[in-house]
Amino acid sequence: MLMTSKPMFDLAYDGGFGVGAFNVNNMEITQGIIEACAAEKSPCILQISKGARKYANYRFLRHLILAAVEEYPEVPICIHLDHGDTVDLVKTCINDGFTSVMIDGSHHPYEENIKVTAEAVKVSHAAGVVVEAELGMLGGIEEDVVGLSAEEYEKNIQKFLTDPQQAKDFAKRTGIDSLAVAIGTSHGAYKFKHEAKLAFDRVEEIMKTCPGLPLVMHGSSSVPQEFIDLVNKYGGAMPNAKGVPEDQIAMAVRKYGVCKVNIDTDLRLALTAKIREVFATKPAEFDPRNYLGPGRSAIIEMVKRKLHVLNSAGKADVVIKQWQKLGSPMPGYYSKKCCG
Repeated sequence: MLMTSKPMFDLAYDGGFGVGAFNVNNMEITQGIIEACAAEKSPCILQISKGARKYANYRFLRHLILAAVEEYPEVPICIHLDHGDTVDLVKTCINDGFTSVMIDGSHHPYEENIKVTAEAVKVSHAAGVVVEAELGMLGGIEEDVVGLSAEEYEKNIQKFLTDPQQAKDFAKRTGIDSLAVAIGTSHGAYKFKHEAKLAFDRVEEIMKTCPGLPLVMHGSSSVPQEFIDLVNKYGGAMPNAKGVPEDQIAMAVRKYGVCKVNIDTDLRLALTAKIREVFATKPAEFDPRNYLGPGRSAIIEMVKRKLHVLNSAGKADVVIKQWQKLGSPMPGYYSKKCCG
């Protein structure tokens, strides 16, 4: 069932769970995510990044997601624009059926971030679409999202974490529906040089200054060791890859106001690890179905585990009931183009 993230976050904030926001790049990744969510009866957010838009064209990816909606009507699904960088892109995505958008002005000076975010909120809310924004700076590199090196980020981390008082002002002046916060996570597969540790004290402060505001964790893949081992075993070179420990992700969603957890790197690792294994153990193989298939299966099992870490398994029915309780308000694109 297609919906915005509002009913998901309404329940997640006080319900001790988080919703997995998984990046889609092709058919196998999309199928792996949705099959896992259907099996575990979990809501999910399927998001399309700038890199994915460049690689596959967001309209192709959107139709893959809509196919998932048709195939699994019992799964609450939100289509989300990840790291949208302009209001024009936000408008385009709303008109093309996205139910949630992120406007990322975190690279701008603070006042400019507020200006562009408030404009995106005005456009989106008029269409019944929810908005995520970002405040603070993450480390690492993933696709077109470039932060600081892991070493530099860890060394100066307090400087780049989201400021609780600034978050309060930002939320009030923009009217956002959720906020991506910098609490020590990083993009990519090399998130930490030393001990992996999230700034939960900072999250607690933000929850006090912004009570009830759903928080979002970017750069939250855990970089499973079994996939790193497979990649390295079969010709890869990923030494010292390190992600966010799953116990810290579990704590963030169970104890704190983290309602959305972004996961991309882990999907890539699962697919790549199994493809490398097939190529190495079956060198005569040339049928894409026979190496992409095992990759898809690995994604299914990995996502199932993530859903239990996020504590969202089994929450699909209550999210649908919450959506119906809200009157199932659908974005304006169902009746008319809203941002022409």
